[in-house]
Amino acid sequence: MAINKVILLGNVGKDPDVRYPAQGQVVATFSLATSDRAYTNAAGVKVPERTEWHNIVAWGKNAEVIEKYVKKGTKLYIEGKLRTRTWEDKNAIKRYVTEIYVDSFELLGSKPVEVGEPVQQPEEPKP
Repeated sequence: MAINKVILLGNVGKDPDVRYPAQGQVVATFSLATSDRAYTNAAGVKVPERTEWHNIVAWGKNAEVIEKYVKKGTKLYIEGKLRTRTWEDKNAIKRYVTEIYVDSFELLGSKPVEVGEPVQQPEEPKP
C-alpha cells in the first residue's frame, strides 16, 4: 500500500495565476508559505523562524473558486498530493519541480467556502 497525502496550512504568497488551456479545464497556480516559529532550545540557542514555499496547482472547480476568492495573503488549509515533473531548460539542462496538487482546500479567516456550493453575499441593511 502507498499513500501520497500532503496537508498544509499557510498564507498565499502571490495572487493565483489562472489559465484556461486549450483542453478547456481551468488551472490555478500559486505559492503558499508555511513557517516554523522561532524558538530558544534547552541549551539557550536561538533558532530563527523558517519559512518554506510550496508550489500549489489546482484544477477544475477548485481552480474556479481559487480564482474568485484567493488573493495574496489569504490563509488556506490545503489537502493534496505531491507531484514532481521534469523538463529541459533552454540550455538542455534537466530541471525538476515539486508541486502540491490540490484535492480539497478551505479558506480560513472568514466564512469557509465549500467547492460546489454557491457563496451567499451578505444582505444590505434596509433603510
